[in-house]
Amino acid sequence: MYDVWKNALAEIEQQLSAANFSTWFQDTSLISTANGNIRIGVKNSFFIKQLRNRYLDIITKALENNNITVNSVDFEVQTKVKSKIRPREVTTTNDPIKNRIKTIRTNTVKNSFNNGLNQKYTLDNFVIGSNNDLAVSAAKSIIAAPGTRYNPFFLYGGPGLGKTHLVQAIGNELLKKDPNLKIFYTPISHFYSDFIDAIQNGKGKEFNRKFQKLDVLIIDDFQFIVNKEKSQEEFFNIFNDLYQLNKQIIVTSDRLPSQIKSVDERLASRLTWAGAFDLQLPKFEDKCAILRAKAELMGAEIEPEAIEYIAENVNTNIRDLEGEFSTILLMSEVRGLTPLELIENGSVSVNKTSKLRPTSPKQIVEKVAKYYNLPVKEMCGKSRVAHIKTARQVAMFILSNELNLSTNKIAAEVGVKDHTTVMHGIKKIKQDLKLNFTLRDQIEEIREKIYG
Repeated sequence: MYDVWKNALAEIEQQLSAANFSTWFQDTSLISTANGNIRIGVKNSFFIKQLRNRYLDIITKALENNNITVNSVDFEVQTKVKSKIRPREVTTTNDPIKNRIKTIRTNTVKNSFNNGLNQKYTLDNFVIGSNNDLAVSAAKSIIAAPGTRYNPFFLYGGPGLGKTHLVQAIGNELLKKDPNLKIFYTPISHFYSDFIDAIQNGKGKEFNRKFQKLDVLIIDDFQFIVNKEKSQEEFFNIFNDLYQLNKQIIVTSDRLPSQIKSVDERLASRLTWAGAFDLQLPKFEDKCAILRAKAELMGAEIEPEAIEYIAENVNTNIRDLEGEFSTILLMSEVRGLTPLELIENGSVSVNKTSKLRPTSPKQIVEKVAKYYNLPVKEMCGKSRVAHIKTARQVAMFILSNELNLSTNKIAAEVGVKDHTTVMHGIKKIKQDLKLNFTLRDQIEEIREKIYG
């Protein structure tokens, strides 16, 4: 029985991200296969719902591939988790399981230069997940060799997703390697204000020279440069000078430069010379990993079920996620109850969900088809023409990403017979997104149309 389940898990692992597999399958067991009635052991009732809704097809196929007849699949809670437990290790999407989140290092860097960095932002306390792994990979490359491969580094995404944390972490990590580096972090609003002050006081050249001495320039919230033509021109000149000297330039924004009104086309083009990297809304598994990491750093005790409850019910951003987490911990301390006890007796209610939700799978399919100028019937047909096939796969990807639909349900929505075709299509889009920035922009534009 053990070998059968071990082989089935090995097959399942190939089809899922490391985070998904670790979260949902590492504590499972195969109890019985008698008469084709499969019984699988899980650690709590929350897992039953998730495994049944999201992974039943994959489990069934894996067992059948190991010569197990499957007539039905049932899940049973095998172990009862104690009411108070230390959090488990954090899992990440593409990295091995971390044994422990390191304590934030607070080594003081001996550098008199006022860099504007906050030392609390490090890579040690930035949790890597499927929503940010590509951007983190690029960040690590910058830390290893600033001014080379990813220069400029343009990072974009909605509020509360960790943009400021990640770019400041790059600065702090670079200073740990070389304390003599001149690194300067500033929000674009401060850049604008300082530039205006310099012009009014006749110190425009001094302002420019200050930036020419830098090794790394980090500009945050670039979207606020809108309608500031003189500041754009000054930044354009500073950008060119630093770039020619192979100095590292890092910029964050809530959207792509091409989507910011009144930004000079030359500047918008230069900012994405090395590509654009986005931070997306974290998936359930990513949110669980973030909360486990935060609990570890705080030395807090919180039940896995409480973590999963918070992750399931906060669907806005990481800032809100951590805010709800901190509130529950505080109430737990004040009332002398565990977080799970607070939740179970109704003392707390977490329900932060983005108001922008698609009304149905049909709406998503229609929006994708319209974006690619295709009739829905043609996009959901059997055509193998490249651009139609791509549109169909994009619809599969968005249906999976936004609505967490099963592969069988997605297959029905886009007109394909086999759920394995859906799995292949989603995997293809995920792979293409790592290098195809045009496709990234297209999917982001489709999402805006869905939620607009």
